[in-house]
Amino acid sequence: MPAYNSFDDEAISSALEAAKRPYQETDIQAVREISLTARPLNFSAGCLSLVTRNNQVCLNLPLGLGSTCIPIPFHIPDGTVAQACIDICTIWGIPTGACLRVSVEGQQIARQCFGFGC
Repeated sequence: MPAYNSFDDEAISSALEAAKRPYQETDIQAVREISLTARPLNFSAGCLSLVTRNNQVCLNLPLGLGSTCIPIPFHIPDGTVAQACIDICTIWGIPTGACLRVSVEGQQIARQCFGFGC
């Protein structure tokens, strides 16, 4: 069974608060053309180090998006230290998903988004 790493809850909360800030004075329910005026805004919610196992890294995602294992290219040996970073995707300050980036030695090797609006 793979080991699932988790992102820092405080960093996730900080990203969500930053996303809401520009819209604190906006009555979203009063906006008629929300789909025409909505612009995605993504916030970094931190990174963590993890070790590759069985050609994958496994993570718990924030926002109730569940858990996932991201495959790692076969030429990266098990036990390699990787870095996973997450961005929270928002529209009008409302979280719509998250994008996960996995890097090894500073090179991005995988990116996957969950939800919509990313």
